[in-house]
Amino acid sequence: MVIGYHASHEQFDPGSLLELVCMAEDAGFASAMCSDHFSPFSERQGQSGFAWAWLGSALQATSIPFGTVTAPGYRYHPAIIAQASATLALMFPGRFWLALGSGQYINESFTAEYWPIKTERNERLKESSDIIRALWDGKAVTHYGQVIAEEARLYSIPDEPPLLIAAALTPETAEWAGQWADGLITTSGPREKLSQVIVAFKRGGGADKPLYLQAKLSYADTDEEALQGAWEQWRTGIFPSKILSEMRFPGQLDAAADFVSPPELHDHVRISSDTDKHVSWLLEDVRMGFDHIYLHNVNLNQERFIRDFGERVLPALAHAGAGQA
Repeated sequence: MVIGYHASHEQFDPGSLLELVCMAEDAGFASAMCSDHFSPFSERQGQSGFAWAWLGSALQATSIPFGTVTAPGYRYHPAIIAQASATLALMFPGRFWLALGSGQYINESFTAEYWPIKTERNERLKESSDIIRALWDGKAVTHYGQVIAEEARLYSIPDEPPLLIAAALTPETAEWAGQWADGLITTSGPREKLSQVIVAFKRGGGADKPLYLQAKLSYADTDEEALQGAWEQWRTGIFPSKILSEMRFPGQLDAAADFVSPPELHDHVRISSDTDKHVSWLLEDVRMGFDHIYLHNVNLNQERFIRDFGERVLPALAHAGAGQA
């Protein structure tokens, strides 16, 4: 069981985010991950640091592993993702993992290219993953398909490539990803839906592969503050993938979220001022089979969250794990 900290580039400038991950390591978080987006999901969030520049600094400033979820084939050619991740794996052996997803228009629209339907995006994702693996193996890659590469080759490659994780939010995508990914990452939500995603991934070929979870929560001094903080910062994040992947601008998501009331967030974000309740939620994640859990406190009060979870939640989880062992 690895409990990590999620660094949200949408909500904090890169320098502040670096301070937060250092604080998280000092508090006992064993790993970290970050988003890789060109735009935030709301004008209220207001940030969009470049993940790949930041990751080098974060890995140098800490001793914990890091990962990120990215979408090759649009603003990034998969050969560039292969090169960037190979460099991090060379400089920080065993400390970097990479997750691939099919992307969202809000992060790719600035290229002014055609935005394909989900089926085509999945085809592009699979081609990209094959190109990345081949480049990590030291092969020269020529490929003509949804993605084009001609005689691409990496010259600086690690002895052990990073894990290549698939990002999936639906059972259909998870089952398909089980064929080719080294593991699965998904986001927290209703238990029934999470269970369907896990079962589908295992059915598709992922039975013995690791499960990663990005757990979205809001923690504050009171339940009311936690709810208000989640509503202010993350109400645009409650929409299903079919909506989130098709919106072009943060302002469009803000306009749609004008119709979201604070109580609706309870189905999408774990909102509580009670650390014991958060421990209970996380233990249920572990029982479902998640062995890497990254905590994203969606409100802006990160310092209080890091301190209190370091003092109360992480020790309780460690004790529970020892008891189960």
